[in-house]
Amino acid sequence: MWRDTWLIFKRDMTSARRNMAWIGIGIMQPLLYMFLFGPLLEPVIKHTPGFPPGDAWTVLTPALIIQLGLFSSSFAGFGLLADYRSGVVERMRVTPASRMALLLGKVLTNAVMMLFQAVLIIVLALVVFDLDAPLGGVLLSLLIAGLLAIALASMSFGLALRIKSEEAFPAILQAVLIPVLLLSGIIMPITTGLAPDWLYAVSRINPFTHVVDANRAVFRGDFAMDALFTGSVVLLVMAVLAVWWGARTFQRENA
Repeated sequence: MWRDTWLIFKRDMTSARRNMAWIGIGIMQPLLYMFLFGPLLEPVIKHTPGFPPGDAWTVLTPALIIQLGLFSSSFAGFGLLADYRSGVVERMRVTPASRMALLLGKVLTNAVMMLFQAVLIIVLALVVFDLDAPLGGVLLSLLIAGLLAIALASMSFGLALRIKSEEAFPAILQAVLIPVLLLSGIIMPITTGLAPDWLYAVSRINPFTHVVDANRAVFRGDFAMDALFTGSVVLLVMAVLAVWWGARTFQRENA
């Protein structure tokens, strides 16, 4: 299975290197938030109680990394739909390749692409906005981002195989991702000091809220077992369930 995974991974990475436009397309939205929203956030954080500790960039940058994974990995299924329409998936069905490998190779490709974009965001924040974050926190943040990419890409590929429709796929994703984005505190932290009680309670149900909190914690050098432990457990459960569901979908659809 691991050999087959490596072969699928190499195939998809070769295809990605031939079309480097994905770097700019995927990173465009986080960059717009960084350059156009970040400067507005600086005075708000200084004069408004209830924000997480740290300056604007230690609050915004880790959230933008989660936003990048949320959108780029969730739409990874579009590539699989293109393979499905062109007959690539059909040809893979007659090969002896492991069905699990067909999923993992694509998922790992998406994770590598997403991590490359996340590194670009961090470098820009360090160079342009003087981001102050510990190296250990940045590396742990990239690990969180990689696990998030694996979880979301697995769900995206599984959903794409279930729907098999380029029209329905983005509509479903948009209907899910917008509430998830707003309730996760990516754009504006949802804390007891800022949000109404009912909104704070609803945001706690959203698993991505805990992932964002964990990423912000490691970025400011807070490695205590509070936000980091909760976010890590939530993310690991999401990743395991997503890979399991995606693998079952691949096995059933490619049987």
